[in-house]
Amino acid sequence: MDEYARAREQMIEEQLQKRGIVDVRVLEAFRRAPRERFVDPEQQSLAYCDRALPIMDGQTISQPYVVALMLSAAAIEPRDRVLEIGAGSGYSAALLGHLAQRVWTMERHGRLARFAGARIAELGLANVTVLRGDGTLGWPPAAPFDAILATASGPAVPEPLRLQLAIGGRLIAPVGADQSSQRLIRTVRRTASDFSEEDLGPVSFVPLVGAHGFAETIAARDQ
Repeated sequence: MDEYARAREQMIEEQLQKRGIVDVRVLEAFRRAPRERFVDPEQQSLAYCDRALPIMDGQTISQPYVVALMLSAAAIEPRDRVLEIGAGSGYSAALLGHLAQRVWTMERHGRLARFAGARIAELGLANVTVLRGDGTLGWPPAAPFDAILATASGPAVPEPLRLQLAIGGRLIAPVGADQSSQRLIRTVRRTASDFSEEDLGPVSFVPLVGAHGFAETIAARDQ
């Protein structure tokens, strides 16, 4: 077992299992996804630390426990079709690729979308597609989805995402007008017009920018 594999197992035991993450499929996905491949080279020694890490374009790769909490709350089944909003460097999408039948992940930053796509391809995850675009609009061509996960926080759950859920579908998204802290909300579509919500606790994510999120305040840095 190499250094990263040992660190991965330690992360799973100490950061996930000891905090109540018990879904066997989620734990196995973390075992199969090499987080060190999705961080900047100078951050690789910190890949399995209990913290979020900065990546390009002012974004972050989320703390492992928070990702595991979201995946567990989404209750993803092997035949599910999943949409992720905010691909970042592609780590969460890689985890989803080990859990679901089909995954679409959206990223508005061009460099990040290309980076995520390259890493996903290198790992042979042919069931994951990286898209560039405004994630707050969802991805109507592939809807409805059994699960949708947003890895950035908006002032409210974007209505297009709610409407792209299948009946029984689960949407996990951080929500809050305060960009420094938010609440993680689990929305379930019970019927065509009935949705239930559950507060899963406090979180802190980068802002969700788009037509149904926060307005862009920094010039685009796509290269």
